[in-house]
This record gives sequence, structure tokens and C-alpha cells, in this order.
Amino acid sequence: METRSEAQHEAARGDGVRGILAPVRFGPALQVVLIALIVVSAIRYLLRHGEGENAVPVLAVAAVLVVAAVLQGLVPRRGAWPATWALVACVLWAALTLVAPSFGWCAVPLAFAVLQILPFWPATAAITAMTAVVIVAELRLAALFDPTLVAGPIGIAFATIVAYRALDREARARQQLLDELTATQADLSAVQHRAGVLAERARVSREIHDSVGQDLSSINLLLQASEQGWERRPDAAREQVRAAAGMARSALDEVRRVVRDLAPGELEGAAGSLPAALARVVAEAAGRGVDVQFRNHGTATEVPLPMASAIIRTTRGALANVAEHARATRAVVSLTAQPDELRLDIRDDGIGFDTRPSAMSARAVQRRGAGRGQGIPGMAERIAQLGGELQVESAPGEGTTLSLVFPLAQDGWGENGSGPDPQGERGPGSDPQEESR
Repeated sequence: METRSEAQHEAARGDGVRGILAPVRFGPALQVVLIALIVVSAIRYLLRHGEGENAVPVLAVAAVLVVAAVLQGLVPRRGAWPATWALVACVLWAALTLVAPSFGWCAVPLAFAVLQILPFWPATAAITAMTAVVIVAELRLAALFDPTLVAGPIGIAFATIVAYRALDREARARQQLLDELTATQADLSAVQHRAGVLAERARVSREIHDSVGQDLSSINLLLQASEQGWERRPDAAREQVRAAAGMARSALDEVRRVVRDLAPGELEGAAGSLPAALARVVAEAAGRGVDVQFRNHGTATEVPLPMASAIIRTTRGALANVAEHARATRAVVSLTAQPDELRLDIRDDGIGFDTRPSAMSARAVQRRGAGRGQGIPGMAERIAQLGGELQVESAPGEGTTLSLVFPLAQDGWGENGSGPDPQGERGPGSDPQEESR
């Protein structure tokens, strides 16, 4: 793939600006210096030689060279026009210098102009020819051979070309670094965009799992129960169908809230404090065949909304798993508010599971193979994003205790509780293969 510097170099070739000094913007200054030196050299020629037979041709050629210097900025940058201008200017200058060596000083600004227009090797050839003209013109004036008249112009020309060649290479290397930095910044921006998309997908996935997914599981259980008891207990079956319909409406409302990134419905309204919202979640879960109790210790006030949302959705998911997988008969939800932290404990007397790292890793592999969620590790990560900590205590046959601990005095929480909104994913007492659905 063509780099930016190469593309710019090719574009410059198309414009005719191909010299190693092309990026250096001092063309107007060169024009002024060149014109001034031509005028001064012409005055010197008149002072030395008067109005002799060569005066008119010399002044005429000098005038044409001044016009050429003035027109340099107007010469088209495309095609052969720049090279043609350089050739004409150098020929005019060489003719003047061979007749009047004082015009040799004009070689300095003219050489810079050539370096701006021609590529390196053609510019080198032109400057070499200009150096030879200066040497020949100076030797014509010398009574005896003076080696400095040869070595001096050659040394100056060589040093000038080498120095500006080095500057050109350094400029190109710096431009390449800038292009690489620009490309890296573009790649970083793309990576950040992809990370944002993945984070949003993860958020929607977690919230659907913790809210809508649990409601759909409960709806499925209620409809199965109503189908089994429709003939024997029609009244109870109809009640179960009505409860399933209510959960379906709640799931639909929750989908809309997830799409709009709103808080759970339990937190809405004037009575939408966290304890009241948890009490409604517990009351809703109590109709699923498990005796669920809610206990509130302390006063949970001014809980940030993302934290409250995480607690509500974690509690709903946990109680749904208790009813569906834990085979529990009793569960207790405890909210404890202390000056420095907020703690949520959910305990059940279900079948429990093995919490050793090896067993957890094996279940994680099974979940990934079955296309399920991240389970406890993913839940712990999301709770940590809120500055909290997840603790799980369980053993086969001994039930499960799930604890969420959130510090209340932490940096990063705004006045309105703005911040990330990661949610818990599973509840206590889940079957090892059903920790995330």
C-alpha cells in the first residue's frame, strides 16, 4: 500500500515541483536576492567598462534574466515548464558570466532556485555546469593560474549539494514518521470504535440476560405448569397464564428500557428507592414456588443509579435461577447499608455447586462450548467496573450465598450517579451448567 509520503511525492511530480528544496518556502526571497544581484552586477559592469560595444548586449541579457526571475513564480508547475525555466535562466546567466564575471555572484540564488525545481541528479548536473562557468570566468581575469579559483567554487558547490541532500533525506524521514503516526492514530481510533461497539453489545447482552432472559424463563415455567394442570386445576392454570402474560408485558417494557439505556422499572416513580424496588422484586419472585424474604438493614439513600440498577437486575436474575435450577425451598435477600459500603446478600438452601477454581474453569469451558454467557467470571468483572466486589460461597448440598459489596465513598461517581452500568449475570444456587443462559 502506498504511504502518504510516497503519494505526496508522486503528486509533487505531477505538479512539476520535484526539487529537494521544493518544500522550503523561500521563493520570493530568492527572487529578490537574484534580481538585486543582477542589478548590482550590471551597475558594476557599467562602472568598470562604461558604454562600450558589449554594454548593450550585456544589459539586454541582464534585463531578460530579471524578467525571467520575476516570472519564476508564474511558471506553471506541471509538465516541462519548470525545467524549461531553469534551463533558460541558467543559459542566460552563463552567457552573462562568461562576458562579465561579476555576474558569477548570481549563481548562489540561481542554484537554490534550481534545487527547488529539478530532481537531485539533474540539479547536481546543472550546478556542476554552473560551477565550471564560474571557474572559467574567474580564470579569464586572473593574470596567473590561481588554484583557489578552481578549488573554491568546487568546494562550495559540493558542500551545498551534500548539505541539502542530507536535509532532504532528514525531511523525508521525518515526514515518514509523521505519516506512520497519523496511520497509527487512525488505527487506534478504529480500535477504540470497535471496543465501544463490543462494550455496547456486552451491555445489551448482560441486561437482556439479567432481565428479559429471566422473565422468559419464568414465563416458560408458568406455561409448562399451566399446561400440566389445565385439566385438573383449571383455576390455578388460568392464574399461571395470567401471571405469564404479566411477565411478558414486563419483559417488553424492560426491552424498551434496555434499548433506551434506562434504569429497571422497579426504580421508577416516587417510591422508587432501592429497598422498595428490591421488595417488589422479592414479592414477584415469591410466586414461583420458593419462599423468598427480604430484609433491609440501615438506610440506603443516594445510591448511584448504575449501582442500584446493577443490584436490582442481579437480584432478579439470582432469584430466577434459585427458582429454576437451585431446587431450593427458601431464600433470603438482605440489603445492608453502612456509612462506607452497601452490601447485598442472597442466600438459598438449594443444591449448591463446587466453587474451586478448577471446577469453575471446567464449567466456563462447558458454557463457551454451549454458547452460553460468561457466568460468575463475567459477573465479577462487571461488578468490578462499578468499583464493587463479588463474593460467592457454595458447596454441593449446602446452598449458595451470593454477596455484592459496593463502596459508597469512591471516586468517579458523579452527583447524579453517572458511570458505567455493568450488571450481574447469575444468581446463587444455579446448576453448574446453567449459571449463564
